[in-house]
Amino acid sequence: MPHLLVVEDDPQLRGALVRALRDRGHAVATAASGMSGLDAAVTDRPDLVVLDLGLPDVDGTQVLRMLRAVSDVPVIVATARDDEPDMVAVLGDGADDYIVKPFGAAQLDARIKAVLRRLGTAEPEPAVRIGELVLDAAAREVTLAGAALDLTPREFDLLAYLARRPGQVVSRRELLAEVWQQPLGGADKTVDVHLSWLRRKLGETAQRPRYLHTVRTVGVKLAAPEEAAGPDDAADAGRPSPGRA
Repeated sequence: MPHLLVVEDDPQLRGALVRALRDRGHAVATAASGMSGLDAAVTDRPDLVVLDLGLPDVDGTQVLRMLRAVSDVPVIVATARDDEPDMVAVLGDGADDYIVKPFGAAQLDARIKAVLRRLGTAEPEPAVRIGELVLDAAAREVTLAGAALDLTPREFDLLAYLARRPGQVVSRRELLAEVWQQPLGGADKTVDVHLSWLRRKLGETAQRPRYLHTVRTVGVKLAAPEEAAGPDDAADAGRPSPGRA
């Protein structure tokens, strides 16, 4: 399990990042200022640091320079600064990646894994099994009852996001933000269309779901066929829904 240090002064954003990264299998420690973050990075020796630049005591660029003088821990800068000169300067100072706020947790998680993989410190993500559905994120392969499914990259990403939360209802807004990287929202129809394509490849329909269950007015969940559907699922299964996948 990768051990991360998040250096972020905004308590709301810091809490959201901690929850999202822990949900994705990371151990997460935090710091709310530059100097406390520097101390934690040197003392606790995390696998990777997520570093904000706009910190209350000392600018994150200075924290990065001081950290680089004593440690080669991977650093992803996560900041609202989107000027190209700032990006170039920070990468030149030793950051391993740079992500601009606002961003989805799935995007940050993907960048963390890419940096760790590039440096040879990433742990392989285990395959997820839900009923007869098996998803191997490392190989980007999905099988159903032993037969390989031919999914597009976006279909795979959508199914993988749901598979990491088996049995949990995920809203369309969350899927748009995390899978499509549209944090400000977008058309629900985009999600519905891809869910419809996924259902077809899983051998099911919205009216007769097996793995993908719509929860009316809330979202969708991925669950094994033998798991009992909730009352909203049963209600949805019994009526056609032409505007939804």
